Amino acid sequence: MTGAADAIHADLPADVTARIEKSPLYNDDLAPVSSRARKWGMWNIAALWIGMSVCIPTYMLASSLIGGGMNWWQAILTVFLGNMIVVVPMILNAHAGTKYGISFPVFARASFGVVGANAASILRAIVACGWFGIQTWIGGSAIYSLALLAAPGLGESPLLGLLSGEHITVNLAQFVCFLAFWALNVGLFVWRGMDSIKAVENWGAPLLLGLGLALLAWAYVNADGFGPMLSQPSQFETSGEFWAVFFPSLTAMVGFWATLSLNIPDFTREVRTQRDQVLGQVLGLNTTMPFYAFIGVAVTSATVVIFGEAIWDPVALLARFDSVGIMLVSMFALGIATLTTNMAANVVSPAASFSNLAPKLIDMRLGCVLTGLVGILMMPWKLVADPGGYIFTWLIGYSALLGPIGGILICDYFVIRKTDLKLADLYETGGTFAYHYSGGWNPAAIVALVIAIAPNVPGFLGTIGLIEAPAVFATLYQYAWFLGFALAFAVYWVMMRGRAARA
Repeated sequence: MTGAADAIHADLPADVTARIEKSPLYNDDLAPVSSRARKWGMWNIAALWIGMSVCIPTYMLASSLIGGGMNWWQAILTVFLGNMIVVVPMILNAHAGTKYGISFPVFARASFGVVGANAASILRAIVACGWFGIQTWIGGSAIYSLALLAAPGLGESPLLGLLSGEHITVNLAQFVCFLAFWALNVGLFVWRGMDSIKAVENWGAPLLLGLGLALLAWAYVNADGFGPMLSQPSQFETSGEFWAVFFPSLTAMVGFWATLSLNIPDFTREVRTQRDQVLGQVLGLNTTMPFYAFIGVAVTSATVVIFGEAIWDPVALLARFDSVGIMLVSMFALGIATLTTNMAANVVSPAASFSNLAPKLIDMRLGCVLTGLVGILMMPWKLVADPGGYIFTWLIGYSALLGPIGGILICDYFVIRKTDLKLADLYETGGTFAYHYSGGWNPAAIVALVIAIAPNVPGFLGTIGLIEAPAVFATLYQYAWFLGFALAFAVYWVMMRGRAARA
């Protein structure tokens, strides 16, 4: 990626800046980041990805695949292949962020329209709110485990039937600890804004990486190796059985970071060059995540030998330790590192998306508060209580929404517009992307989005048990992200051919 197409075009003339600042589509959080204000290089973006990849859901990811019948190397390979696939749209969408200094909601205005962009950004925001809740629940669980050390009687707190489900029960003390960690996440961002991410990313990830390595060493010593899981074959008797699990699992692995593949411009707008964002993402994501997933597999395998059962949740595993000192240090490291991931991966995008709804009324800080509230309402503890539901309902389900958005964004930016955007028009109600004849919505994007989502709806409804989906739709659902991306790309291209040149 070199040449004129990769030059930075984020510096608007003073008179243009003064004009768009008066637009209802503009606020300081959504404004383009000028070339002079860029402070991130390759290692900053790599550190960001290391910080986001070294998290508890990554640890649990490959372990949940083993629960589905894979052996250890099949599970790790599935994670690696998913990352290799999703890094491609990640780098492509990141290009606009670096070139024009714009965030995801502003980038989406080019393809969806200045009003229609809210549809894409809110779909992305809802998923981020769910992830925010999941990470906050994990951090709250660490606090709860520490609280039990000081006051074991908290385990007898009243059960909250309304919040409990088939796979999990929630008591009052657990929920209070969840709310405490929730307040820490929201409060830190409200206090420091985007600076809060850089303030914790440099030491949060090393803490969790160190904790993972320490668990790996503990597992090796106490289990006399990594236990039966690394030596046992897969549970599939035929190749057909394997492929039936592999493809939906691969879709889930792509779905794991399909979220960031859309809103990656929120971060790459701070990066100085395209080379920095490309190399930083490849180095940060495709090395760290498979390695940390391996730690999860190895330690989980050892728990079968040590405790007689597979414990795939590291919070539950650490709670089994007899040493109060080890638990204190481990839970503190886990909580800090979870905070790091949550701030970067699950706050910035929905906060910006909510801000995009009403730029003059909602800034990023208020958007963060809204993110937290929606995250509670989604009851995240239920999303991760069941490993099967975590993959087939949560990860694949939302990939069916985000794949089509990615297809539209990439088709519009690279194929239709050849990476050439009129930056000022992204902030003006009377510019190229206003689509006056349709009230600020680009009909082509909306039609492509609906057509691409539709084939996956029956499969999703069948997965959650609302209908008996025909076999063909159940099969299509296994490829939800890929199908949605390809359909949206094709439909949008057919409807938009030649229109950008006439705009």
